Amino acid sequence: MTFTPYPAPAKLNLFLHVVGRRADGYHLLQTAFRLIDFSDTIHIAATDADEVVLESPLPGVAPEQDLTVRAARLLKQETGCALGCRLRVDKRLPMGGGLGGGSSDAATVLMALNHQWQLGLKRQALQDIGLKLGADVPFFIYGRDAFAEGVGERFQPISLPDQWYVVLIPPVQVPTVEIFSDPDLTRDTPPIIMAAFPSSQVRNDLEAVAKKKYPIVAEYLDWLSQFAPAMMTGSGACVFAAFGTQEETERVMQSLPGSMRGFLARNLMQHPLSNLLD
Repeated sequence: MTFTPYPAPAKLNLFLHVVGRRADGYHLLQTAFRLIDFSDTIHIAATDADEVVLESPLPGVAPEQDLTVRAARLLKQETGCALGCRLRVDKRLPMGGGLGGGSSDAATVLMALNHQWQLGLKRQALQDIGLKLGADVPFFIYGRDAFAEGVGERFQPISLPDQWYVVLIPPVQVPTVEIFSDPDLTRDTPPIIMAAFPSSQVRNDLEAVAKKKYPIVAEYLDWLSQFAPAMMTGSGACVFAAFGTQEETERVMQSLPGSMRGFLARNLMQHPLSNLLD
């Protein structure tokens, strides 16, 4: 049995505004998604057996709840495919970090199995399937910098300058549901038009709630803000700042206290698996 490795890159939210709420409780968002070159790796082997097997379950996560397994099974269900697969996950992206790790893993499974099982689904069809797994999954299948609206599933391509990033990982997992359900969350930020980004004043509306509930997120933001404007990504906990050169990011990381953890990353022009769908 031959396993093929596939990358599952992280994302950053360059801003995140909550502009309303639907009748079903889902929040209406505006955000700018950016892919970066720090990733999990999903090893996948297609099989003739009609089953999905995860060989590397995450501690505390039942295989049936793992997004990689759910993605593979949903793809089988949606297409009637009788093939199966075995999965191994090399996990580098922190859980509860706002980097989209689970969603990216799921998107990579959908794109890779669409290719391995020779299903021939187009990008939009895979995005529609991905949305059933989570609001961030379609972005990774879309596969490039995007201005996103709705619940985060309607995309317009945007052109952004190449950047380097320092991303810090506070030692806490922030549950997305907890942040979005907080009564103090701002839910009426006026919408902006895409042409106004990135020159308009933007922020992450979830940041204030996350800092209140998890003060260490505020500590990490304060430290990073010494060097450049810093922001939380997604619903947290990770925070980031942008720089023009690798040398600048390396200088910041050299100053990082021993008690803090983080990494350097560069933006990706497109998802590494985009060619599987073109």
